[in-house]
Amino acid sequence: MSSVNGTKPAVVCVFCGSVSGTNPRHMEAARQLAHEFHKNNIHLVYGGGTAGLMGTIARELVKLSGPQAVHGVIPRALVKVEPGYDNATEHPAGTDSNAGVQQARSGKDAERIIPAASTTTTTNGTTAKTKESMFKESEYGTTTIVADMHARKRLMATKVQEGGPGSGFVALAGGFGTIEEVMEMTTWNQLGIHGAGVVVVNVDGYWDGVLAWVRKAVQEGYIGEENGGILVEVNDVKDVWPRLKGYRVSNGRMRLNWGEE
Repeated sequence: MSSVNGTKPAVVCVFCGSVSGTNPRHMEAARQLAHEFHKNNIHLVYGGGTAGLMGTIARELVKLSGPQAVHGVIPRALVKVEPGYDNATEHPAGTDSNAGVQQARSGKDAERIIPAASTTTTTNGTTAKTKESMFKESEYGTTTIVADMHARKRLMATKVQEGGPGSGFVALAGGFGTIEEVMEMTTWNQLGIHGAGVVVVNVDGYWDGVLAWVRKAVQEGYIGEENGGILVEVNDVKDVWPRLKGYRVSNGRMRLNWGEE
């Protein structure tokens, strides 16, 4: 991970759709967010998709900042259906990472693939055995293949926690998976698992319904008033970085020790 003046770059995990949707303003927001990340030396962690908003923000940031600035994390089952992974092959664990290297051409086709480490650090500081492998140095950055959706979120959250000041989570438009991911990271913040900001980019009122639900839950006592501000709304992509950089944790969060097993 490169640094500026000895400071690690922020790592921001972006949750967003794997399709383009019908409103072109969401695709434009993904492109603009990539430019904001480049301008502020921010590294991207995302769901590893090659299409839709996912593919757009990853591809754009690689063009601007290089492949080292983008890390995709995708479950193995989705590799089989995600466009562009068709011709990629994996080195078995324990083999020379340079053996059988193929030259990258475009997308996920014929990329250099290396085995990942056999252990990973979880969000509570413990280590666990993994079966990960990596697609490396493509127009979508580096991609790690994990076993399942839970491992995906855990690794993305870990990468955010390893980042420099301002690291956090951002949600653009998306479907069931996007809302599930952003709500889990919001819950983890409330539980004290992490202290990073969680920002939704509310283009054309896309997140209005969710934000209204949060207000209703606060009003009726299911979410504490201070914790109602854990999920941060911005309407302009340019406001994402200032809100992440200036984020302060809620005084209403639970103070739990997640390192105790």
